[in-house]
Amino acid sequence: MAEAEEQETGSLEESTDESEEEESEEEPKLKYERLSNGVTEILQKDAASCMTVHDKFLALGTHYGKVYLLDVQGNITQKFDVSPVKINQISLDESGEHMGVCSEDGKVQVFGLYSGEEFHETFDCPIKIIAVHPHFVRSSCKQFVTGGKKLLLFERSWMNRWKSSVLHEGEGNIRSVKWRGHLIAWANNMGVKIFDITSKQRITNVPRDDISLRPDMYPCSLCWKDNVTLIIGWGTSVKICSVKERHASEMRDLPSRYVEIVSQFETEFHISGLAPLCDQLVVLSYVKEVSEKTEREYCARPRLDIIQPLSETCEEISSDALTVRGFQENECRDYHLEYSEGESLFYIVSPRDVVVAKERDQDDHIDWLLEKKKYEEALMAAEISQRNIKRHKILDIGLAYINHLVERGEYDIAARKCQKILGKNAALWEYEVYKFKEIGQLKAVSPYLPRGDPVLKPLIYEMVLHEFLESDYEGFATLIQEWPGDLYNNSVIVQAVRDHLKKDSQNKTLLKTLAELYTYDKNYGNALEIYLTLRHKDVFQLIHKHNLFSSIKDKIVLLMDFDSEKAVDMLLDNEDKISIKKVVEELEDRPELQHVYLHKLFKRDHHKGQRYHEKQISLYAEYDRPNLLPFLRDSTHCPLEKALEICQQRNFVEETVYLLSRMGNSRSALKMIMEELHDVDKAIEFAKEQDDGELWEDLILYSIDKPPFITGLLNNIGTHVDPILLIHRIKEGMEIPNLRDSLVKILQDYNLQILLREGCKKILVADSLSLLKKMHRTQMKGVLVDEENICESCLSPILPTDAAKPFSVVVFHCRHMFHKECLPVPSMNSPAQYCNICSAKNRGPGSAILEMKK
Repeated sequence: MAEAEEQETGSLEESTDESEEEESEEEPKLKYERLSNGVTEILQKDAASCMTVHDKFLALGTHYGKVYLLDVQGNITQKFDVSPVKINQISLDESGEHMGVCSEDGKVQVFGLYSGEEFHETFDCPIKIIAVHPHFVRSSCKQFVTGGKKLLLFERSWMNRWKSSVLHEGEGNIRSVKWRGHLIAWANNMGVKIFDITSKQRITNVPRDDISLRPDMYPCSLCWKDNVTLIIGWGTSVKICSVKERHASEMRDLPSRYVEIVSQFETEFHISGLAPLCDQLVVLSYVKEVSEKTEREYCARPRLDIIQPLSETCEEISSDALTVRGFQENECRDYHLEYSEGESLFYIVSPRDVVVAKERDQDDHIDWLLEKKKYEEALMAAEISQRNIKRHKILDIGLAYINHLVERGEYDIAARKCQKILGKNAALWEYEVYKFKEIGQLKAVSPYLPRGDPVLKPLIYEMVLHEFLESDYEGFATLIQEWPGDLYNNSVIVQAVRDHLKKDSQNKTLLKTLAELYTYDKNYGNALEIYLTLRHKDVFQLIHKHNLFSSIKDKIVLLMDFDSEKAVDMLLDNEDKISIKKVVEELEDRPELQHVYLHKLFKRDHHKGQRYHEKQISLYAEYDRPNLLPFLRDSTHCPLEKALEICQQRNFVEETVYLLSRMGNSRSALKMIMEELHDVDKAIEFAKEQDDGELWEDLILYSIDKPPFITGLLNNIGTHVDPILLIHRIKEGMEIPNLRDSLVKILQDYNLQILLREGCKKILVADSLSLLKKMHRTQMKGVLVDEENICESCLSPILPTDAAKPFSVVVFHCRHMFHKECLPVPSMNSPAQYCNICSAKNRGPGSAILEMKK
């Protein structure tokens, strides 16, 4: 709940502010301002007694019988001296062209504001209320009602004469009336009545609840929400009534309409006025409170509440206490609540003050958020409603938000918000960066500085880089990596880094950063030198990217020392730029690196480095023996004598065996295997590879006195040499390990061979029979002979032109055809005939299959 505090904004302008609880986080629903200008002048000398509101203007009645027409700012546009005493009520039609006025001395006036049309009447009692027909401007609706002790309806007849009729009397003074459409609602001492002007029938009576209250001190408040919904406020009770059509079957002698009370509830204070606000209600309440000191009642500030009606209760949405002038002396009857339906404006009228309540718009919402320092919500609200806000700019709110975050010390968040708020405004960016510099927080803003659109002055970026260079080498290096080199003056930063390296010449972070700066400056030579010194992984990328191969010809050893694998790959991929010869020469003093290079070259292409194959034999022997034998096998250019010499010197048995066998000295190779390696399996494998009977013989002779070797031979010789040759040579009485198992294996191998042969024979027989049947079926098929076929001997058509003459044709399986007389006569020794073209041998595909005669 907020309290409206009176504020002076100038000599003519005052406003109210709701702030009973300054720390409240609940945003008010309405905003208030005092209606000033001409109203201020009027109420300094007079007191307001009533007021009515039109969309275009206001009409204010006073205790001294004056009626003032005001614009919405409170300026006086017209003045009417109606009576010397209090004006009780003013009524306007919907067009705003006709006005009705009644006063305490019984005077009633209805006149046109822009025409000479006028009605005057003076009654012998005070007239408390008046209401003109909403469509009074129409000639068919020239009606109005007045109320004192009775309710009178005045109608103009067709002869322009006014006639009156009594709608109601006998229940005390009529103190309130509201006319909407065809319905007139009024209140007297007993309750509220509704009259249907079309049917001339009274359709309801709603009695008042609290009869203990004086109706003149606590008058009834009426307002129409729409054409069929009436809201009644009396005392502390609120009733919402709905006018409904009665079903034809229920009519009988009853009115065609009836009233249903759809909601009824009690309020905390006495009601002085009501107004609808969408599906909610605005209630002006008269408040009395008890003093804690004297324990006496006193008049407190009136309250303006927004409530949500429910069926039997209500929910308070907001409640504001209003500081109106003279509230200490006012009674419930002194307050009035008028409203403008089109603009949701509510006028709180008291004798000495008129306050205007408005629904808060988006600007007001943003004002409240800013006041509560909820800048992020304010910025979001402004972005969502940027087309509707008039007093605020998104940029101004954003800048205020940044300043707020800086004041709270939330520098990182403030810097991050700069991206969204400052956008592409380079001038604002530069201004904010200087502000961050003043508070020593350039580091906070550095990650968010624009790098493309817009681009700030180079000085801004240099200023940030210098800040990092003084205190954070790693952060400085990160910025150099992330920022494009054209954002700042590269030479200035290079010089600054070099100055720092004078103090710390071995700082790797600074050296790496300097290399990157040299790269941006296209000083690739210096950059490469630093990278190699640092053994940095990006050195190869730098060489490739900027084609620095001419610069590394004398730095090959450094590159190989750093990463031999990458270096070799790069050198081999770019043979056209750095020749193989040049690389081998540069690595002459580092044979281990030379071997790595030549080995990878050989793997890629066995022939490219053939001139170095002789050298590679020694390199493999020295640094990579496991790959020596594969090299000897794959190379066709290495000198075998040289290789044999080196292998024999180093006693490389396997390599020597391979070289001896390759040079044709298989027996020496076998002998070395047996004598040096003592490996019967390898000897047998070697003999198998050579497939030489003499080698098998040598192997048997060497093994005949060595039982383990005999076992090995028996287990493996069966498929290459007749095992009997070996078994016969075994000395009688020699103990051979696992002899039984070996003999069993020989027999099993033999049986397996027999089974394989039988299986193959069965398969061949089955295949032969299948193919024979297929051939027989093919040969049994007929062959088409027609006029297009010719004799392969005489080349004339195979069929005679005269089919009546006898003829004889021979057709062979090869599909060649002959006249029988064109074939040679078969001899007695060989009665079968054969195709002269396809076959002159034994009976086969060319033999005759058909002889046609006629």
